[in-house]
Amino acid sequence: MRKKPGRLEIIRGCMFSGKTEELIRRLNRLKYARQTFLAFKPALDNRYSETEIVSHNNISIKAFVVSDPREIFNIIEKHGSGIDVVAIDEAQFFDHGLVRTAQLLVSSGYRVIVAGLDTDFRGEPFGPMGSLLAVADEDIQLNAICTICGQPANRTQRLIDGKPARWNDPIILIGAKDRYEARCREHHEILEKVL
Repeated sequence: MRKKPGRLEIIRGCMFSGKTEELIRRLNRLKYARQTFLAFKPALDNRYSETEIVSHNNISIKAFVVSDPREIFNIIEKHGSGIDVVAIDEAQFFDHGLVRTAQLLVSSGYRVIVAGLDTDFRGEPFGPMGSLLAVADEDIQLNAICTICGQPANRTQRLIDGKPARWNDPIILIGAKDRYEARCREHHEILEKVL
């Protein structure tokens, strides 16, 4: 059992708000404190790299790819007790088992930094992100810039053939600028929205 207290930090926002860039920035700063980390990403997200966490502006860092959050424990165990920080990107793509995994890591003394979309294209809590926020020690909410009006954006607009997605479209659709834009609340649109 580690002796220092753990901590859970959540970096959240819409697409293009700089979540992954902020995660990588925090990890790169660890070298000044002589701290070590392991980074993880979901197997589902292979947009830019199979073995790295990559931001939309091509900043990257090596990462382990996992399909299930519980795999993180096995990888940490293989790397010994010298790990200080566990970083997880694209958390919204994991199931709710990530919440328990994060809590166990924190109670074991790790600083856990999780980045992910807080809401899906509909504007609803995405995957385990809402539950992670409920147990977080720190909440870092980032905004992008609305592609319509230039105001702060906190919504992810999905576009299908240049038009807003429909409410009943699948929640997960991997993509980047080819399928998504950042939008403010006023300019975020969903076709056939169910209230």
